[in-house]
Amino acid sequence: MTTPASAAASGGSPPPAGTARWPALVPLLLVVAPLLLKLAGLAVPNTVIMFSLLVGLMLTGMPISISLGLTVLAYLFFMTTVPIQSVALKLFTGIEKFEIMAIPFFILAGNFLTHGGVARRMIRFASAMVGHFYGGLGLAGVVACALFAAVSGSSPATVVAIGSILLPAMVKAGFPTRFGAGVITTSGALGILIPPSIVMVMYAVATNTSVGALFIAGIVPGIVLAGFLGFTTWFRARRFDYPRQPRASWTERWQAFVQSLWGLLLIIVVIGGIYTGIFTPTEAAAMSAVYAFVIAVFVYKDLPLKRVPRVLLDSANMSAMLLYIITNAVMFSYLMTSENIPQELAAWMLDKGLGVFTFLLVVNVLLLLAGNVMEASSIVLILAPILFPVAIKLGVDPVHFGIMMTVNMEVGMCHPPVGLNLYVASGITKMGITELTIAVWPWLLSMLVFLVLVTYWPPLTLWLPKLLGMIH
Repeated sequence: MTTPASAAASGGSPPPAGTARWPALVPLLLVVAPLLLKLAGLAVPNTVIMFSLLVGLMLTGMPISISLGLTVLAYLFFMTTVPIQSVALKLFTGIEKFEIMAIPFFILAGNFLTHGGVARRMIRFASAMVGHFYGGLGLAGVVACALFAAVSGSSPATVVAIGSILLPAMVKAGFPTRFGAGVITTSGALGILIPPSIVMVMYAVATNTSVGALFIAGIVPGIVLAGFLGFTTWFRARRFDYPRQPRASWTERWQAFVQSLWGLLLIIVVIGGIYTGIFTPTEAAAMSAVYAFVIAVFVYKDLPLKRVPRVLLDSANMSAMLLYIITNAVMFSYLMTSENIPQELAAWMLDKGLGVFTFLLVVNVLLLLAGNVMEASSIVLILAPILFPVAIKLGVDPVHFGIMMTVNMEVGMCHPPVGLNLYVASGITKMGITELTIAVWPWLLSMLVFLVLVTYWPPLTLWLPKLLGMIH
């Protein structure tokens, strides 16, 4: 290791003092500079101040929820005339929406299913159906992730449930670890596109869009994306001659189907119940949590009763974290609306003559960049209230816009530095994030192609909900 003293002794010049420290000053400058300029009487736009504060606080490593809260408090006390009483009222009215109750229930259902043997049976069924093709276990991983996504609502839960069982089996069968990691990391992202989806509930809360319509709209794009990922898996497996499983007999397929039937029935319970109007999405979430508990504990018996309190505690921790983010994000979006920031942005874009094509391109780039520094829930809760009014003014369907945002969140979950699926997969495979990033690129490229398709071909998203009369 070269010290400044040794550098000087060897004839080299020591590094300038503070060279290694200057990046640490960036967050401080972002936080302090706009405030000082404002206090000095200069006309600094409120938008610049709010986002400088938020980005600066996040760059310090502070959790997003606390960064949002401090930004709101600083802005509230020093830079706005919005009455504090109305903000306090909004704090409660903003989170008492019935739809928000769906989030903890879907998290609980996902945890019960993850620990309750459902994933193992789904993998066996998927392997029996597609295991004889090139890269059979990889294709089984894509199908199993799609099936588990239809009951869990969470991408990380899907990666853990399917990956922890399938990845060791793939390595044992002779697949490279990189191939298996790439399949599971990206296919796990289907957890937030194929309904039920926690991210879609967040979008519905932020924009007052129908949760039921979003769920139904996610079905066809979810199946198409599973097809894209499956084709990429098959193509690479055929190119590199990866192993195939022996073709399962129809008897074996039927047995695998019967064993996984209790888990698969949950798909019909949730989606069928919402479509037929038997219950709302929130009631469907509660129903799925109870159903998952019964299946895991009393039917499959893979989850002992003594472990149930641990599952409940883990679910409560995750729910509390998400609800805290929602609370602060509701406050943030309320202040932005009070300051007319979304309306001004919409007016500016219309004045510049930006059409739907350019707007959607800008939104995609913005969301993909945001995916580098924030996780999915925070991006939706912060940016949806800003971008949604502009989209509506330009004639973009709110359901189509929601699915487009969800697909962007999927891509963000699979690339560094904050891709949650990468970190979950890293824990399972013991691979470094850099190596995992290289491993997922072929599938990530197919996801980006799919993003373009979903963005500029709305019928892919809107055909099914229109057919079922959920939107007009």
